[in-house]
Amino acid sequence: LENEHERSVLIRRVSGLMPTGEDFRRMAAPIMRGTIIGSALGILPGGGAILAAFASYTVEKRVSKKPGEFGKGAIEGVAGPESANNAGAQTSFIPMLTLGIPANPVMALMIGAMIIQGIVPGPNVATEQPELFWGIIASMWIGNLMLIILNLPLIGLWVKLLTIPYYVLFPIIMAFCSIGVYSVNTNVYDLYAVAFFGLLGYLLTKLRCEPAPLLLGFVLGPLLEENLRRAMILSRGDPST
Repeated sequence: LENEHERSVLIRRVSGLMPTGEDFRRMAAPIMRGTIIGSALGILPGGGAILAAFASYTVEKRVSKKPGEFGKGAIEGVAGPESANNAGAQTSFIPMLTLGIPANPVMALMIGAMIIQGIVPGPNVATEQPELFWGIIASMWIGNLMLIILNLPLIGLWVKLLTIPYYVLFPIIMAFCSIGVYSVNTNVYDLYAVAFFGLLGYLLTKLRCEPAPLLLGFVLGPLLEENLRRAMILSRGDPST
């Protein structure tokens, strides 16, 4: 916000698309750590796959010998979170296909679509619907392959989009966020809430607070409150339950 006219990290010319040998050496450990973090968090309900990238970035920044390079193009800060994001997106299918429990809102939508088609998510999917089960697994491989095919030729376009000045980019982002938030409940109060939490987020950023714990609380808070009330009702108000 203080440097809305500067995007100095993007001034350099993009000279190559493929990582060098030194890049691969620096990426190896972050990729392994990110994959482990993403695989573990992706199974958890309530947005574990989303938190995986934040958690991986935090870990890489903590273990790095040069944490000052993060935010300025450090390849470890890209390889780790991206590996965690991809791993979390895949492992979030595990509770859905084995237990019928959605790990995130996307999986909840998929469960709804499966139920509409007469398919009951759970441990019997692999035996009763083998075409669907193995089709989902195959789609993961095909999807990652298509990402490579589509993203490599278009890398120049993505870089040019990132060079848009902040004073142009921020109003566009805020407009889309406001439209999306207002369209959910058509309530102006939601827009005030967005503005308040935007200012709160800016304050926490200035205080150098990590975003992952706050995001975890935001995602799991409603689930915690709902299940706490359910437990209190079943126990007739006994807090020791």
